[in-house]
Amino acid sequence: MKKYLHKILILILISCATVAQGQSKEAKLQVWQDSLAGLGRAMFSRLSEPERMQKNFTFVKTLVSALKENNSYQFAFPKLKMISILNSPDQNFRIFSWNLPLDDGSYLYYGAIQFASSNGELELIPLLDKTFEIKDPSKAMVKADNWYGAQYYDIRKLGANAYVLLGWKGHHADYTQKVIDIVELQGPKQVVFGKNVFTDDRTLSRKIFKYTRQASMYLLFNPKANRYEFDHLVPADPKLEGNFKYYGPDLSYDAYYLDKGSLRFVSDVEVSNATRGDEDSFLAPNRREIKKESGF
Repeated sequence: MKKYLHKILILILISCATVAQGQSKEAKLQVWQDSLAGLGRAMFSRLSEPERMQKNFTFVKTLVSALKENNSYQFAFPKLKMISILNSPDQNFRIFSWNLPLDDGSYLYYGAIQFASSNGELELIPLLDKTFEIKDPSKAMVKADNWYGAQYYDIRKLGANAYVLLGWKGHHADYTQKVIDIVELQGPKQVVFGKNVFTDDRTLSRKIFKYTRQASMYLLFNPKANRYEFDHLVPADPKLEGNFKYYGPDLSYDAYYLDKGSLRFVSDVEVSNATRGDEDSFLAPNRREIKKESGF
């Protein structure tokens, strides 16, 4: 009986030690999160552009330090509302992305992909925004160090190792963008963005929508119909074709269906209760006060 009680006591002590260790890790990540939240708010404050960029630089370093904590993958960072954190549907990885507004109305993008590791240690791929070096972004297939930056708000599985991303891409003082991109895992710490899966144009590796900053665009996945639904964008006048600051929705809709590893295009679909206006959720607080003449 004494031996039995002794074994029970040992098991209880081990269990308590494990719980305490887990709480200690959680507490550490909570401290990291509080630091990141303060830096994130400063990035989108009324500080000067160089000061905001410095805060962002510190944010990146602090985030990497936080993710180095064992089993950080399980921590959701719920206070970091200023950035996007999306988990892949199969829980193989999660992708961080955010924007840094500049005074001329353009944006820089930052991101990283964190993989779920068996030993709890950090497996991270930084994403380096090279938007202005990519000659033909709608057709380019790029790696993590040559990323067509965006702030992602949705992720779905497309194939065995491929995923569809929806992203917002504030880009220019006169017009903004949304994008349907594909990320494919091609080996340990090897990812490629862009894939020829669009049936309406097999040369496309990503679909980029450009429209005036005075409008908003509907682009969401409808799980009931198994399709991506989006506004059909047109210029305000046919003579303005190609001048995207005059493009906006014409109240008709198109769609891409998820279909055996492809995105099958269908035009003029019926959409119920299309909700627009989510662009504001990607803009920095006080963005309008930073430089009013640049757009919003």
